[in-house]
Amino acid sequence: MKKNDVSARILEVGIVASVRVASTEDARFAAESIFRGGIPVVEITMTIPGALDLISQLLQAFPKMIVGAGSVWDTASAQSCVSAGARFLTSDGLSLPVVEFAVNHGVVVFPGALTPTEVATAWKAGSDFVKVIPCAQVGGDTYIRALKMAFPEIPMIAAGGVNQQTALSYLLARASALGIGGELVPGDAIHLRQTDRIAELSRRFLEFVKEARTRLHVRRDVRERK
Repeated sequence: MKKNDVSARILEVGIVASVRVASTEDARFAAESIFRGGIPVVEITMTIPGALDLISQLLQAFPKMIVGAGSVWDTASAQSCVSAGARFLTSDGLSLPVVEFAVNHGVVVFPGALTPTEVATAWKAGSDFVKVIPCAQVGGDTYIRALKMAFPEIPMIAAGGVNQQTALSYLLARASALGIGGELVPGDAIHLRQTDRIAELSRRFLEFVKEARTRLHVRRDVRERK
């Protein structure tokens, strides 16, 4: 899958599901449950034991799943992730060497950033998106709205504390997508192997994306008629 196709798919889906758990088995279960719930974009963090093998296995089992690597902090890790088949690279902070690596190798990348300076730096370095994290602790959707006023051209992924109560607000603030972890794959749902519960949560968050885009479309039509 080409870089542009990966970016387009992330924009289309509007959700990046982050899997950060203690074991390979739990991670595989979570990723498969999310995928069955309709979210094909899954981030496997490098903190998971056997993460590289898992990325390869998921891509083989689910060719339509967009599997990326999270917590990628250096170029050596980035190379290993890409060799394993990762379609995108991300982290919870800004590593310019990883961004440079991704740009040079034609891989989608969205580093974490928080301040306006970090957001601008990440974008100017060639990031495809900028993951604003942690959102909830610094103003939530109002912070995303303020950043979008300053940088309307930068596609932002809101992450860090996004839940069912706040998801719609982030999207209406014009976040291009949401990064969701524990609220999508609760620890007890993984422990109890509750596939249906995780799949239902996936569908709920997808509905938030659909609703937000409908509302934004209506707002745009109203403005254009004036």
